Amino acid sequence: MNPHALTPSSLSSMPLSPIVAREAAHAPATGELIEERLPFSVRVVSDAEALDKAVHIRHAAYARHVPGLAHTLQQPEQADFADGSLVLLAESHLDGSPLGTMRIQTNRYAPLALEQSLALPPSLRNSLLAEATRLGVADGRVGTLVKTVLFKAFYLYCLHSGVDWMVVTGRAPVDRQYLRLLFEDVYPDMGYIPMRHVGGLPHRVMKFEVGTAERRWAEARHPLFNFMVLTYHPDIRLDAPGASGAPAWPEAPLHAPTPTLAM
Repeated sequence: MNPHALTPSSLSSMPLSPIVAREAAHAPATGELIEERLPFSVRVVSDAEALDKAVHIRHAAYARHVPGLAHTLQQPEQADFADGSLVLLAESHLDGSPLGTMRIQTNRYAPLALEQSLALPPSLRNSLLAEATRLGVADGRVGTLVKTVLFKAFYLYCLHSGVDWMVVTGRAPVDRQYLRLLFEDVYPDMGYIPMRHVGGLPHRVMKFEVGTAERRWAEARHPLFNFMVLTYHPDIRLDAPGASGAPAWPEAPLHAPTPTLAM
């Protein structure tokens, strides 16, 4: 990569997707926005071919780490098509191969998947939430970068579509990665809770307040602050309407086939 510095004013003259344009507008006035190119892109799945790629990398990742659940993930799930949900796909620029995926579900239209297993506290139930599920990345060093970029895409989606809290479930040792990102336990005293949507495996339920993220990362001198806040990644392409007025992503980009798929 050969990044070069761009000021927010110079970025405003470039043809940006709506969400990236807002990302540039949110850059701190005192800092330069750096453009950084990635060896892969991240986009919202909107066709059957892209969904097949997402399912392939999802199944491969779960087969490595949670083989007991992987056999149920060889086909798309009903949740991939639900209103309030979207699937992200990371693809190699070199050959178009899938490198990672994540599903984002909001509670705009239905309870979150994790709510099958526990009741959320009122402070979260009365907020707009987004849950990241079915995270899967390629094996090896590239997977670490892909996972970080998918998290940034998740954060940008939440930031610009009015989400109050990001929530996740993390099995050990994945939960430590969320802790390093400044996620907190929803129920600090409950420990690991069996989650129905991940095969009953014990997971830690964690939350992250979107509106205070930039301040908290800055105060903690977080090593990802520059990457998350001061860097413009044109390879993250989340084309979506604004958060004001009509909700962003009012419908899933794909429609479930008939007959509907079993979960």
